Order: sequence, then C-alpha cells, then structure tokens
Amino acid sequence: MLSQSTLSCIRRTAHSKWRCYRFISSKPMKMHHYMVWAPDYTDEGALARRMAIRPKHFIDVNKIIKQGVLKAAGGLLAPESQDAEPQDRKFVGSALIYEAESLEEARRLVEADVYWKENVWDKENLIILPILMATTLPERAGITQPMSEG
Repeated sequence: MLSQSTLSCIRRTAHSKWRCYRFISSKPMKMHHYMVWAPDYTDEGALARRMAIRPKHFIDVNKIIKQGVLKAAGGLLAPESQDAEPQDRKFVGSALIYEAESLEEARRLVEADVYWKENVWDKENLIILPILMATTLPERAGITQPMSEG
C-alpha cells in the first residue's frame, strides 16, 4: 500500500507561472494492475501517423516507466513483419500494463498518451481490463495451499 498523494496546481494571474504542490495523505492507497490492448486504426494513414509521433511517444512512456506507473509496454506487430527490418515493420497496436488506483485512473493514463490524442489507437476497440500479475502474492491470486515444485 502506498500513501495517497494529490497534485494541485495554481497560478495567481493569467500571465503568471503555474505553481504545483503535492499533498500527501496518510490514508493508504491500494494499487491495481491494468492490461491495455490498444489496436491501431486501420485506415490508410494509420501507420504513417504512428511512425510520425513515435519519438514523442517513446519520450512520454519512458517518463512514466521511470515513475513506476507503466510496468510493461510494446508495439504489437503483424505476424508477417516479425522478422522484418525496422523500417519494414507493420504495427497493428500496442499492449501496456499500468499500475493505477482504479480503472478510471488507468483510462486517464491511456487518454493522456500521444497515440490516443493523435488517433493512432482505435478508441472504440481499445480494451482495459484488470490483470492479476503472476508476481502478485499467492494470497491475492486465491492460492491458499503451498505450491509444490513439479
């Protein structure tokens, strides 16, 4: 369990800089993992949009990986391009695992991604589901008997 924190930002006038403050509560916050399957749009310009903003996407996701929010992520390839040279790969979507307090928070993280904002991901077919990670404590997975090696 983590302590809950809230980030609040204010500015005194329309021309002044934003000042942000983090407030930490002693109330414990339960974190969950969420698996995201984000298929790409399939229109003619979809792959070009992805490749054009890919460097920005990498910068952004690396920030949230360092923060511990994004646990795993990768581009999904069309099977026929698995062994292709990088310039010849055909992406069909993304898979991501976020750690968040709620499904709503996981959705906010997805919607903050440049691939969402720039219409790379198919918003109508994107799926977010809670996932029970294999690294989670056995009790959380519902295992009450010691596991034997076999």
